[in-house]
Amino acid sequence: MAKADKNEEQTGDSVPKDGEKLQKVLARSGLGSRREMERWIEQDRVTIDGKAARLGDRVVAAQRIEVDGRPLVASDGEKTRCLLYHKPTGEVCSRKDPEGRRTVFERLPKVKSGRWISIGRLDYNTSGLLLFTTDGELANALMHPSANIEREYMVRVMGDVTEDHIKAMLEGVMLEDGVARFTDIQSGGGDGINSWYYVVLMEGRNREVRRLWESQGLTVSRLKRVRYGDLFVPSKVKKGQWQELAPNEINGLYRMAGMQAKDVEPPSREDRSKHKRMEGKRGRVRGQKHSKPARSAGDGRDKRSDKSSKVRKPRATKGDGSPAKNKRRTRD
Repeated sequence: MAKADKNEEQTGDSVPKDGEKLQKVLARSGLGSRREMERWIEQDRVTIDGKAARLGDRVVAAQRIEVDGRPLVASDGEKTRCLLYHKPTGEVCSRKDPEGRRTVFERLPKVKSGRWISIGRLDYNTSGLLLFTTDGELANALMHPSANIEREYMVRVMGDVTEDHIKAMLEGVMLEDGVARFTDIQSGGGDGINSWYYVVLMEGRNREVRRLWESQGLTVSRLKRVRYGDLFVPSKVKKGQWQELAPNEINGLYRMAGMQAKDVEPPSREDRSKHKRMEGKRGRVRGQKHSKPARSAGDGRDKRSDKSSKVRKPRATKGDGSPAKNKRRTRD
């Protein structure tokens, strides 16, 4: 009885026990990921029927939810938008940077309701594929370790890579935050002290690719994510550019997350016009330096994925950029 009274004191008499978790409702509306919404609740930014919300609160449709004094509209989050962004190096994945560096959100189109939520992160010195959605629940499900989604990277390594190094990283290496491993490593060629590899991870821990190579006494001099699940970076999407995902691609993300797909909200006329102008640009993007492409398998890989951004089965490549069967696999 005392336990029931304690729960009642924390959540309030007006909070139903059979509704949805508040942070889930907020995330679905597109305000942010579920974890971010939990922080907002702890910061007293959310109210239910005029009372400060608490973690563990559940809500039903009849209740009035306000965030920072603004009511949450019931229709928020009913439709979704997802896009692919080709992140250049020199951008951070936070919304604001205390050091004043450019963020990945600055180039993205505006949304009518909610906001863009990144599906995972890439560090400052890593380029490549980054996905965004307006559905916080989708972002949360895709980032959860249980999703087991493949992330493939193109990496340039400095040093003499041996078979023992490859074997160790496939079997698993103890890092400061636990055991980490690549599920696949394929050579991409290279000359001298620089070698190219394609590596696959099933999770997205901080700087995990770099730390795995560093555990073998090797240095990563260039890192680019080329695939997330079934989605590749199309070569026509240059660094600093974005592309709306087609409905079938968005449905694929929901399938990977084990969720029922939502209706797709079409981009505005302004966004379509902006994207058309962006597609017309070739080579460099304003604000980005034009560098000579590396003579590596990475160039062949980008060219191979130039058929829009159609969903294809993930494949590794040979050193010349042509498809090849994965020869090494390990069990988790």
